[in-house]
Order: sequence, then structure tokens, then C-alpha cells
Amino acid sequence: MFNKINLFGENNMELIVTHLVIAFILILALPAVISHRRRSRKFNLPPGPKPLPVIGNLHLIGPLIHQSLHALAKKHGPLMYLRLGSRPTVVGSSAAAARFFFKTHDLSFSTLPNMAVGKYTAYNSSDMLWLPYGSYWRLVRRLFLTELFSAKRLHSFSSIRVDEVHGLLRRIFDASPQVVLRELLFVFAFNVINRIAFGKQYVAQDFKEVIEEIMLLHGVFNLGDYIPWLGFLDLQGYVRRMKLLGRKLDGLNEQILVDHEERRLREGDAFVAKDIVDVLLLMVDDPTMDKDTRLDRDKVKAIVQDIFVGASETSSLTIEWAISELVRNPEKQRKAAEELEQVVGRGRWVEEDDIPRLPYLVAIVKETMRLHPAAPLLMPRLSREHAVAGEDCGGYEVPAGTIVLVNVWAMGRDPDVWEAPEEFWPERFLGWAAEST
Repeated sequence: MFNKINLFGENNMELIVTHLVIAFILILALPAVISHRRRSRKFNLPPGPKPLPVIGNLHLIGPLIHQSLHALAKKHGPLMYLRLGSRPTVVGSSAAAARFFFKTHDLSFSTLPNMAVGKYTAYNSSDMLWLPYGSYWRLVRRLFLTELFSAKRLHSFSSIRVDEVHGLLRRIFDASPQVVLRELLFVFAFNVINRIAFGKQYVAQDFKEVIEEIMLLHGVFNLGDYIPWLGFLDLQGYVRRMKLLGRKLDGLNEQILVDHEERRLREGDAFVAKDIVDVLLLMVDDPTMDKDTRLDRDKVKAIVQDIFVGASETSSLTIEWAISELVRNPEKQRKAAEELEQVVGRGRWVEEDDIPRLPYLVAIVKETMRLHPAAPLLMPRLSREHAVAGEDCGGYEVPAGTIVLVNVWAMGRDPDVWEAPEEFWPERFLGWAAEST
């Protein structure tokens, strides 16, 4: 998410039109830009590259956003100010910056900016990713914690996870000698979350294309979000794709709700809520719900969408990266195999209860997530009020209305924190692994 962009689309004509429009608006907007820059001097802003009129620093952002921001942060510091189009933006690339945004001033940065992808693919920003902070946000968060991620619920789903792991291994064996690992891992992760959250195993391939498209569209820089007066032109074609994707997603989400409603009708008075979708649909019909937290059908579908999109793609990518790193580092693979041999042996399957006694395996997972975070950039935040960073972040100011980006990918490569940060070295986590399991 937020890891790939193509500022001017793939069509040369779009490129020419984009440059002409920007040049024209540059002339018209120059007085306003100068005025904006004078106002911004009132604040002690973090350092950053000098912006161009109208486009700001957009010209410095390459196809991989997180890597472009990492390169800029090496020059300007771990707390950096950019102007992306007309949107003032602060980028954090260190642990201290993350603490400033998400702990010290969490409420100041607890809401998200209005962007086209949230509007068109998430029911007007009704899902957990794009929800503004407030009572409804707290309700949805509580539902996720109690219905999916509580210790009791996670333990109750263990048989599903075991069954799907066995299914994955069977599919790998049947597909040998050539295995398309990405496809098999996606099906595995998708099946797990569907059986846990929806009580039914939907066909993974029906969802794969839309999940890949939504991940891509969450990772682009849509010019209309950053230069609003260009939005209506949709020069890159991203908004058109978002609208099309929104319709496809709605069809899949609607089918999940219909399946649950039909089961509820079949069971009648004997109906018992078995998963989070049942709980959500009961809440839609609950007349006692407060107006600020009242659910409707679109909000339920937005939450459903979060579940199958967020869990399937991110989990499968992390596993794929872990296997890839072990293939590239046979010595690490040998150490992991030796640990499994000693702790588990060859006479039985690895079980979840074995994990606390497999510190090197846990370290491999941590090292994979350090080098290859599923979301290299966290979701953008919007400062609700003026905030001042501590001395560990230079004491800089972040004015209200500023977009905040946190570069997790860069944090995992900070040489002040990690020895040999580019190297896959699980041993660095061995002491931490035992403490966190």
C-alpha cells in the first residue's frame, strides 16, 4: 500500500496534456503559491527540498514512493517537510518520528485526509482504513478486537488454521515440481480469513483480481488528491479505475451479506450469530443504536471488505518474502531446519503451541517484516491541530491540515538502529523473540 505510483499514466498523450495543463495553471496560480509560501514561513517546519510552483515536490517522487522518500530523508532528515501539489506533507522515517505521530500526539494525527480511493472504493470512506476518528471509529475498532482478534476468539479458530495449513501443503505437493508460490499462498490466506470471518469458503480467484487492484490503487499518487483543480480531468485514469473497482467490490460484498441473511431466514428462531458478519447485520436492525454509531448496509459492506482485503494480501506477501529470503540465504534455512528438527522432530506436524519454543523461526518472521513490511508507507494521516515535536525530532512544528506519512520501510533500514540494515539477519532478533512469544 502506498508503494507504487505513476504520476502521468502510461499514455504519451496523457503525458503531453498533463505538462501543458500544469504549465498553464502554473502561470495562473503563481501569486497564490507565493502567498502560501510566505504564510508557511511562520512555522518552524522540518527541513525539506525546495518545492516548485503548483506541483511542489511531486517531481521528486519516483515509481516506488517509499524508496524515493527514503532517499530524500537521507538528505533532509528523518522528519522532513514536502509540498505535494498544494498539500503540505510531513514524512517521518524514524522511530522517534513514529512515536511523535502515534503516541505523543496520537489524537492530533488520528484522522485521515479525504482521498479519491477512499471515496470510490470504500463506500465514501466508511471502512476502518479511511474512517475519521470518532465514536463510530471506536465502535468498529472494538468490533474487530472482540469478534476477530481477542485471545479467546483466536484460540477458537485454531482448528481452521491447522486445516488450511494442511490444505496448503497438499496443494504444494500436488503442484510439484513447479509451484507458483504466490498463487498458493494467496488462496491459503484468503481461505483462513473467510472461514474465520464469514463462516464460508468463497472461491479465492473470484476475489484475487479486485484485491490486487485495490492494493495497487491505494498505492498510487492520484494528481487530483494533491492538485485538486486538476481532479476533474482524471489525467492518469485512476479515478475511472476506482469507480469501476468500487462496483466490482460492491457485488462481492453484497453476496457475502446475502448469504448470511439467507442462513438467518432458514434457521429462523434457532438462529445464532456465528461470525462478525452476523453480528454486524444484527446491529443494523438494532433500534437502540445511537445515531452516531448506527450501522447501515454500506457500512457493513465496508467492514467486510476490510477483512478480506487486509488479511489475505498482506499475509500471503509476508510469507512469500520469508520463503524468498530463506531460499536466498541457505545458511539461515539450515538453521531453521535444525531448530525444527530439535524441537519438533520428523514424527509430527509443527503446531501453534510449538512456536514459543522456536525462537529462530520467530526471529525469521520479525526480520522479514523489518525488511519487507506489507505496507511500506502507513496510511496517510491528517493533522487535526498544530503540534510541536520533541527534541528527539528537532522540535519542529507540524501545522494543522498537514498530511503525515510514516515510512516504515525506511525505519527498518535506519543504520542508527540496525546493524547491517540491508542484510537478512534473523539473529538480531533472537533476544527479542523469546521476550515477545
